[in-house]
Amino acid sequence: MQQTRLDTARIRAARRVIDPVFLNTPLYRCEALEPLLGCAVSVKLETANPVRSFKGRGTELVASALAGRGERAVVCASAGNLGQALAWSGRGRGLAVTVVASRFATAAKLDRIRALGARLELVDGDHELARDRAAAIARSDGIRLVEDSLDVETCEGAATIGLELVEPPYGAAPFDTVLVALGGGALATGVGHVVKALAPGVEVICVQPLGAPALTLSWRQRGVVTTESAETIADGVAGRRPIPAVLDDLLLVADDAVLVREESIVTGMRMLLDHAGLVVEPSAALGVAAILEDRARFAGRHVVTVVCGSNVDVDAYRGWIGAGAAPS
Repeated sequence: MQQTRLDTARIRAARRVIDPVFLNTPLYRCEALEPLLGCAVSVKLETANPVRSFKGRGTELVASALAGRGERAVVCASAGNLGQALAWSGRGRGLAVTVVASRFATAAKLDRIRALGARLELVDGDHELARDRAAAIARSDGIRLVEDSLDVETCEGAATIGLELVEPPYGAAPFDTVLVALGGGALATGVGHVVKALAPGVEVICVQPLGAPALTLSWRQRGVVTTESAETIADGVAGRRPIPAVLDDLLLVADDAVLVREESIVTGMRMLLDHAGLVVEPSAALGVAAILEDRARFAGRHVVTVVCGSNVDVDAYRGWIGAGAAPS
């Protein structure tokens, strides 16, 4: 039987390493959304921290381990959020951080990476080309390459969100479903691992854009499926080449993986703004989009959705929200 790479004891220990600014994030019932969605909805808010996403939980573990071994430099590829988080965690531990990103990535994310003191290198291609370039830098410079989702620290950092969902005093709400954005897989495998270990009756549903379906297709076929392109406004989950080890972890914890349309993502963003007062990036609206597309499935349930990030380009956000159809 396939064994997971994640360890619940290590995840509990991670809470002692991660800066408290990333921990014990708000978890609350959002009743204003419920008449529109037809089910009880709680949100786990991962945006109220210095990097405005959940990624700091994992980079705190990575940077702490590197500094503890006396390493002085690190490189990663990022669509924006991991790069910000690694820059923040590395800066506090004296690490020289290089981030490789697509020059087509969200400008606000790139600006923030620079502001946090990282060296930013841009490539003329998508995130997968950035991954290749980051690996080349790591080899040539002899420094650590951080690969989101492949490095188990990124998954176990994200998994501390799961502890806060299911363990008192912060969690243990009477929910029966968790909706998790699916991109590289760190968030889904981390949260899924803890939920299945400690609250096995809760359904774990991963959500990915229809235009960037690689890991969902891989989960469905129980083998890695790559795609030629990834076309979605949800840049944080727009990967094309799933990592086999991450797929193995996902197969152990995900009850389902669903794909949602771009219109539903935009409507979800608008609903979170109008009815929850939350400005979120597209990836963070995937859970709401999943409910919108299958209200009958979730009727009568209590659903938790992880609001995983709020790093948006303001002009793009205004365009999306202005174009989004009002929820019926």
